[in-house]
Amino acid sequence: MAFAPAHVTGFFAPDLRACDPRGRGSIGAGLVLELGVTAFAVLEPGRTTRVTVEGDVSGPLPISLEAARGLVPPGSGRVRVHLTHQMPVGQGFGMSAAGALSTALAVAGLFGIPRQRAVEVAHLAELFGGGGLGGVAAILGGGLEYRIRAGVPPAGRVVHRSFPSRILIGVVGRPLASPRVLADPHVLRRITGAANDILPTKPELTSTQFLEKSERFTDRVRLTSPALTRTLRAIRTEGGWAAQAMFGRSFFAVPRSRAGHRRILRELERRRIPAVEMSAGSRGAMLLPGLG
Repeated sequence: MAFAPAHVTGFFAPDLRACDPRGRGSIGAGLVLELGVTAFAVLEPGRTTRVTVEGDVSGPLPISLEAARGLVPPGSGRVRVHLTHQMPVGQGFGMSAAGALSTALAVAGLFGIPRQRAVEVAHLAELFGGGGLGGVAAILGGGLEYRIRAGVPPAGRVVHRSFPSRILIGVVGRPLASPRVLADPHVLRRITGAANDILPTKPELTSTQFLEKSERFTDRVRLTSPALTRTLRAIRTEGGWAAQAMFGRSFFAVPRSRAGHRRILRELERRRIPAVEMSAGSRGAMLLPGLG
């Protein structure tokens, strides 16, 4: 059994130049959340190999299935994985990366496969499955993460710092498909242009800098719906930092003060926008004690 945290991206730029796909992905920054995906894997020994992945959401889970298939040795028998998602799927909370990584760690735990191999398989499943570009690397640790070099370590480099502020998370509209967005050359040009002006030149990134740059990135890439745009403006007006969770019809926000916190909650309630408050996760993906 394994857990991998959810994640929101504040700003990023694709980086697919490396010959080795383990060094491809994105640079940028985001927040690792305390909620995520739990994977429970069971092995029924046999002569033929069969791998299934199911979950508490409707529809298939192809990226997690690919991660599981990449780790199950031939002739092992039947491996069944069940995923429990604690955040909405398709709303910019990194559920495909968390699903792939929790699946990979749970399956690796069944067969004594090293963690590094599980991380690499999950990253490749996410990268080539169209789920995202840097989600697996981001959730190997907790707090505020800054991807300085694309890919999963050691090819990539990610710095993690604590993020003490509570985070407001809300959904405003239907899911936004990451593969469709990442396949649009016009959107990619906007993303690259925005990132070039926003990405820090030094590895140090404070919480305030992250929040300010995330707001600027959201406003520059222009992927918000009208309803989400109005919500972000309202939160900022009432005293908070607010940005789109890339890529979703969703937001993450941090009040600047206690008074701002109260005003933001009242405004969201007035607009009938459900929101939850949570902490940044203190740890990254892991096997759960005594069960892996």
